Amino acid sequence: MAGPGPGPLELGFAELAPGPGRRSGPSFRSKVGGRPWWLGAVGLPGPGGLACPACRRPLAFLLQLYAPRPAPAHAFHRALFLFACRHPDCCNAFRVFRNQLPRKNDFYPYDPPPEEPPPPPPGAAAGVCLQLGSGVWLCRVCGCPGPKACARCHRAHYCSKDHQVLDWKLGHKQACPQPEGPDGAIPDHQFLFPEYEIVIEAEEPDSEGEEDGDVDGVEDCADPELPGSLGEAPEAVLDALAKHESREDRIFQQFKAKTAREPEQIIRYGRGVDPLWISGEGIPQEKDIPPCPCGARREFEFQVMPQLLNYLKADRLGTSLDWGVLAVYTCARSCSLAAAHYTEEFIWKQDVGSA
Repeated sequence: MAGPGPGPLELGFAELAPGPGRRSGPSFRSKVGGRPWWLGAVGLPGPGGLACPACRRPLAFLLQLYAPRPAPAHAFHRALFLFACRHPDCCNAFRVFRNQLPRKNDFYPYDPPPEEPPPPPPGAAAGVCLQLGSGVWLCRVCGCPGPKACARCHRAHYCSKDHQVLDWKLGHKQACPQPEGPDGAIPDHQFLFPEYEIVIEAEEPDSEGEEDGDVDGVEDCADPELPGSLGEAPEAVLDALAKHESREDRIFQQFKAKTAREPEQIIRYGRGVDPLWISGEGIPQEKDIPPCPCGARREFEFQVMPQLLNYLKADRLGTSLDWGVLAVYTCARSCSLAAAHYTEEFIWKQDVGSA
């Protein structure tokens, strides 16, 4: 990802992952779906932090971005983790967490690993690792911290009763009494999103003569020959309506023009730049973005585009997961609050509205 400060935008695209739940060595990559690849192995958000604030059910891992910063030193490794509620009765809540580590840390070597790690040795297990190096157990269903263990075998771990019941119905009832551990074949609980890697590319600059313009400065384009049914409305009201409609159209047209050049983009990344809004409705004001607990302001870092919905197959549970834009705002200083644990950041959901 680009360095600190406003700069060229980067775009993220989805590519098929090497395999479900597989992670080939200590890589620092970005991805969609599957189980999260936790950066730091301590101080992970607990079941309460990863519960939907509306329905209190466990959130599903949506995506993560590896977004290191050259400064400050404690953010040499840095990642953002986004979770979403996918329960059919809710589907309207998102939470995002930041974690970062200095170059010298307890989990990764000082020198970076090769870009393409060597293949696993013949016969290596292809199962999913459900215990981090720190000893933290992960839930068999979602890959989030699982402090609850099966009372019978004490080998299967879960983040919540909901996921324990789900796993029990889908095979753990039969596997539980077996002498071998339950970490081998894990059934498809139809909870995880499909897994993709996120490939990052720089956005091509605007073509000559192609300008975004200032949507707040759109001139009033009201038609002086309005239908007679509106003739009795005050002139000031008609002017305001016309200006609002022209601004709405301008914002949506800008969105379509930007995305038409790269229609498969699922991420737009650019610290401190302006988000690409899809509608004139639901744009946050400065007062709507809370500061970081450290006291620093939060700035825009990246947005999730609606094109990602095409990859998620979220409707297989009859869900209505939807958004226009998901804009993520993070601490402008990348403060050290996340040095020892995962710190929650802020996400703004903009619906399509009248666009």
